[in-house]
Formats: sequence, structure tokens, C-alpha cells
Amino acid sequence: MPQQHQAQYVAQAAAIPYRSDRRTGRTDVLMIRRRDGGKWGIPKGLVDPGLNHPEAAEMEAVQEAGVEGSLSQRPLGSFIYNKSHGTCLVRVYALKVLRVREHWDEKHFRERRWFPINEAADVCGRVPVAKLIRRLAVSLEKQ
Repeated sequence: MPQQHQAQYVAQAAAIPYRSDRRTGRTDVLMIRRRDGGKWGIPKGLVDPGLNHPEAAEMEAVQEAGVEGSLSQRPLGSFIYNKSHGTCLVRVYALKVLRVREHWDEKHFRERRWFPINEAADVCGRVPVAKLIRRLAVSLEKQ
């Protein structure tokens, strides 16, 4: 996206937390949602002043999903959506989960659940995010 057009968007960052089992070849994605039963999604949020997109993606993964790990150097892609405070441009990174916290900031109002990667794409509430999950699946198969 050209630099001059990004100024019209609210900057957000997101992570797709995943884990792979080398023995079985299975990869799971950690999805989150509000406990009120909303749609399944991925941790995302504003890029706060002083943070870059990767730092914001890692912070959201810790706050919303309680996971830490190794973030991809480049985003898997991005998507745009409308929110009350404006149109958001979200850069999405893959996060290989290395630690799952028992307690995290949003534990009391977020549910989290591991899904097989293709099922995660199927249950995801946003079509552009589902496409990025599928892109991650393809890239992991090539490794």
C-alpha cells in the first residue's frame, strides 16, 4: 500500500498464534473471542505511540490471548475493516507460540481455543483473516 494512503487509516497489528507438532504434522491456531459468544478471531489492536507493528502484534497476543512466541519478520498480509473510530488497516503476523500463560490481562472476558489450522480458517469471523490463516497453512507446509 502506498505510503501516502496509509495516513487515512487507523494503524492496527495482529498475530495468528500457532503451534506445530512435528510428530503428527498437525498445526493448530489459537483463536479468541469475547465470552459473550461473539465470532472467533485473532488478537489485534491499535499500534500505540512508541511501538511498531511487530511490537504491537506481540503485545496484543499477550494481552488478549496470553501467549508469547517468535513473530514472523514480515507480515503475512493485511486487511481493512471499519470500526467506530475509523477505518483500520491491520498488518497480520504469524506468531509461533513458545509459552502459554495460565493468567493474562483479558482472561476474564475472553475465551481462547486451539483449532486445527484449516478449522481455524473455517470458524474465523472475518473472511480476510481466514485467507491469511490459509496462507500461513500453505507456508508452513512448504517448510
